[in-house]
Amino acid sequence: MGWVSAVTSVAAARQASATGKFNQAVANRNAAIKEQEVEAIQSKKEYDLAKFDERFKQFQGESITNILTSNVELSGSGLRILRYNAEQAELEKDMISYNAEIQKSRAFEEANFARIQGQVARQQAKQAEYGYYAQAGQSLLKAYG
Repeated sequence: MGWVSAVTSVAAARQASATGKFNQAVANRNAAIKEQEVEAIQSKKEYDLAKFDERFKQFQGESITNILTSNVELSGSGLRILRYNAEQAELEKDMISYNAEIQKSRAFEEANFARIQGQVARQQAKQAEYGYYAQAGQSLLKAYG
């Protein structure tokens, strides 16, 4: 009868090991997805900056046209307006970059956390596995010792 208990414990140990490996694989997959998200955020940032530059050039061109068609020389107030627009554009581009970097950092942290969760799941499974092997040994000792 002790051997049945030992066999059952060995099977449970193997199942615990398989479950731990599976959970770790899932966590690693989740981490890889988060890392891909980082790449997507970077690509979106580059796209957003390029689109912003395009819109800003158009806006700045319209501003120059408006200044010149108002019979004002492109000096003094007109130049101050253009410089202010350029300064604001740089601030907006900095904000786009900053927000993207925050999102990337968050995704990296989520990837790291997923990997840590996988390692913890694997360690917990190993502990359970060793416990089941110990039960199997005790069962055999009781039955035949």
